[in-house]
Amino acid sequence: MSGVEDRVVSDDEADIRLDRWFRRHFPGLTQGAIEKLCRTGQIRVAGKRVEASTRLQPGQGVRIPPPVQAAADQDAPRPMPVADARQVKEMERMVLYRDDEVILVNKPPGLATQGGPGITKHLDGMLDGLRYGGTHRPRLVHRLDRDTSGILLLARSPGIAAKLAAAFRTRKVEKTYWAVVLGLPVPMEGRIDQALTRVQGIGGARSAIAHPKDPDAQKAVTEYETLDHAGRKFSWLGLYPHTGRTHQLRVHCAAIGHSILGDIPYGGESDMETMLGRLHLHARKLHFPHPAGGTLTVSAPLTAHMEETFKQLGFVNPAPEPPRRVKG
Repeated sequence: MSGVEDRVVSDDEADIRLDRWFRRHFPGLTQGAIEKLCRTGQIRVAGKRVEASTRLQPGQGVRIPPPVQAAADQDAPRPMPVADARQVKEMERMVLYRDDEVILVNKPPGLATQGGPGITKHLDGMLDGLRYGGTHRPRLVHRLDRDTSGILLLARSPGIAAKLAAAFRTRKVEKTYWAVVLGLPVPMEGRIDQALTRVQGIGGARSAIAHPKDPDAQKAVTEYETLDHAGRKFSWLGLYPHTGRTHQLRVHCAAIGHSILGDIPYGGESDMETMLGRLHLHARKLHFPHPAGGTLTVSAPLTAHMEETFKQLGFVNPAPEPPRRVKG
């Protein structure tokens, strides 16, 4: 095959990084090759030049240049990967809930959700350990930052992934995060409606509050409430994002003057030695339409470092509620 091809991004590939999309469809293509093809404009999305880190949306056309087609023609079929026993046990310990359609796991802090430059271990690369005898490899339908802990939803087939991706896209999924932040917000509850953009900083691209006239600004909305506080020095917040932008909660907390504890890139330093360097942001709960009907609500327990911080600050850490399936 020698000509240029356009492929359409499917629903279950919503918000996937461009480089990962290429590695999914063309396993033999290296990260370096993808980045070079982006730099030279041979790979395009919706007719535009893009970076390897660009997030894709359903319905967009991805230009597949001849070098990629040639490499794909030479690729031999690959056997289904087999997870080793240790990896399977590690993954099973993360499982909070599973049925025939979905699996929910409690991701530990420090484990990347997906691969990227310099990342050798990530959750997406371990999902063969959660097949449970099924035909399909579980699929991610959303992500968490590497240092954010908590609940992640997996689909057990491509069709289920498409349904769940649509639920996220139409904002039918209710997400609850817990964070420990610096200071005491005033007012103690509210709504943060500030668009975000990506900017270059020390160490690479970061998110930031967008200028009102920024053409690349993405709408971002977060509701928050103060669940408890230790004087005026630290607060425990419930965060409820209506959108899912990169680092949205971290930037929004910093924007109202209350950075998340341990979030050094966004101003979350602390003078409490035991807390330094550990991000205090946890994806606590998901409530969403179950693909087989009705709704499902699942909560994830806190990490050890956040439990310790709660104890130091006198916050009461309620036990997570058992998974609750309400059939429609």
